[in-house]
Amino acid sequence: MDEDTSGRPGPGGDGPDDLPWWILEQLPVPVVFFDRPARLVSANQATLRSVAKPLEQLVGLRPGEVEPGVLIRGAEDLEAVVEQVIASGESRTYETLIRPDAGPESVWTAVISPVKDGSGHVHGCTVVTLDTTELYRARGRMTVLNEASLRIGSTLDVGRTAEELSELATETFADFVTVDLLAPVLVGDEPGALEPGTTIVFHRAAQHSVLAGCPESVMPVGARHTFARESALGQVLLQGEAVRFTVDEDSLRLWEPAEPDRVRSIREHGIHSSVVAPLTARRITLGIAVFSRHRTPEPFDDDDLLLAGELAARAAVAVDNARRYTREHATALALQRSLLPRRSARQQAVEVASRYVPNMTGAGIGGDWFEVIALSGARVALVVGDVVGHGVQASATMGRLRTAVRTLADVDLAPDELLTQLDDLVLKLDREESLDPAGGSSVAGATCLYAVYDPVSGRCTMARAGHPEPVLVRPDGSAAQLPLPGGPPLGVGGLPFEAAEFDLPERSILALYTDGLIETPGRDIDAALVALRETLARPARSLEATCDAVMAALLPERPGDDIALLLARVVRLDADHHVSWDLPAEASIVSRARKNVARQLERWGLDDAVFTTEVIVSELVTNAIRYGGAPIRLRLIRDTSLICEVSDGSSTAPHLRRARMFDEGGRGLLLVASLTECWGTRYSPTGKTIWAEQALPGA
Repeated sequence: MDEDTSGRPGPGGDGPDDLPWWILEQLPVPVVFFDRPARLVSANQATLRSVAKPLEQLVGLRPGEVEPGVLIRGAEDLEAVVEQVIASGESRTYETLIRPDAGPESVWTAVISPVKDGSGHVHGCTVVTLDTTELYRARGRMTVLNEASLRIGSTLDVGRTAEELSELATETFADFVTVDLLAPVLVGDEPGALEPGTTIVFHRAAQHSVLAGCPESVMPVGARHTFARESALGQVLLQGEAVRFTVDEDSLRLWEPAEPDRVRSIREHGIHSSVVAPLTARRITLGIAVFSRHRTPEPFDDDDLLLAGELAARAAVAVDNARRYTREHATALALQRSLLPRRSARQQAVEVASRYVPNMTGAGIGGDWFEVIALSGARVALVVGDVVGHGVQASATMGRLRTAVRTLADVDLAPDELLTQLDDLVLKLDREESLDPAGGSSVAGATCLYAVYDPVSGRCTMARAGHPEPVLVRPDGSAAQLPLPGGPPLGVGGLPFEAAEFDLPERSILALYTDGLIETPGRDIDAALVALRETLARPARSLEATCDAVMAALLPERPGDDIALLLARVVRLDADHHVSWDLPAEASIVSRARKNVARQLERWGLDDAVFTTEVIVSELVTNAIRYGGAPIRLRLIRDTSLICEVSDGSSTAPHLRRARMFDEGGRGLLLVASLTECWGTRYSPTGKTIWAEQALPGA
């Protein structure tokens, strides 16, 4: 075998010991040949230059002894891979990370191929190595960005999105990260333009460190602080591009007068390199992120600068989405709360307590609502409803339905009739939405429960449209759902609603609620209803305490739907608060009716109301005799106001008209309207009742 002066085999021959090394010498990449015992036989000049050793020091070394590295791919070391290639005769690739004592780390990929003779016998293998450091770093950046797309913006919460950015960055390429947002962003508002000449107000939204507890931070999360526009960070905001800084004593001396605490912390923890990246989305500057290194010896390079800028850009879009959601959520919630009753109606029939909890997910505010409406005759209406959908549209639709219910309640419709009218309204609203080119959420599927309680008789009439059954808690502590006939949801059309009447014992509690209270993913509805009944049945010092107990027992940590709860403890008016007389349909009975009313008012101590009430009774009883018919009944009720009712057997609607100068009649209802706060008519299966209310003296 011919040998050159380097000791390598020369050209010629056709066995493995006669490899054409003069060809391999011309390759710019390192090539090494190992024999069957996995000992180095020879290496080309590129290899010798890369390890800075002569060939004599390499011959006979095992694969892992040539240049030790830290394995970053696979679970085997280089020696094991070489032995496997020699044994199997199949090529393999191997990746290694070299961490030298000085200088940046590098990544090498080795292609290990068997060397065979003409008969296929393996005599050893060649190892061709390529410097893939840049490819490895690019792949690492792509991995980080892919991870960012999965982890940043997982919730529509501004603070959590900032935390996700800081956590991901410290796991990958930074040692300490702070995220500061402009003050308006946290409440969902859009920040104004950054004008020169004034300071920029920030709130620390998140910070994360490779050290537990962020010890290098001198500012807690939530703290308010400022940057001057002329400062380095202020200039980054105005320029709108990420900038890399080397932290040295010269720069620290410039910052020290304005921020001594921060400079002291930087010196203490050895922060030597930083990247400042603005959070900008849709041409709106939302805040700033600062990435710093102190445990990692290498400073940030240009690739790190690009990565930080890309992370900040992606995080900014997520923050802006969360900001917009926060604004819309706040708008919908404000609209929702403005449409809900702010205080209970002035009445004595029931004692009420309520709770409303908006959903805490990204779906938006829903259309749950409740209402307490004072009716004629000291009665009260209890209403609870739920509009399908979420967001401002659902809240607006809820407001329209609530207004419709109040209007229909003023007409004193029975519960089943009221739901029928409401169903027709929802159908009309849906038709209007379908004709709207801008589109809108469908109203069909809204549910409602309407109940009317009469404190004089203690009877409660209810009807429901696709709504959960109410729960009645009796004074003895027993709790059960009322078997109320089920009706279709509003907007289905064509199907009837059926009312049911129940006798409610005094001091019993009626619980009305929306389905968000009992329908929670992962929880059985029947089990939730049992928990609701058991919680309502437990003694409590007040209705408010009972509401709190129900919320504690059934409210999920993050409600996926709105929840409305209305509790009403019923009260009965005793005999000292109402009196009635049956009257014959005779004109002579009017004077007797006036005397009966006068005596009753004197017993109640309402002498000042006698004259006005006598006039009202005269007109209403006279109208009943003239235009109505038997049976005629007169009733006085002393509640929050003084109520006078006259019932007759006719369903003819009375109407107020103005009499002309020489007319002998026609002034009765006009006179009643002028003497009372309000008056009206309600109908029953046997006729109608005309009522009039006047304020109690001193009320």
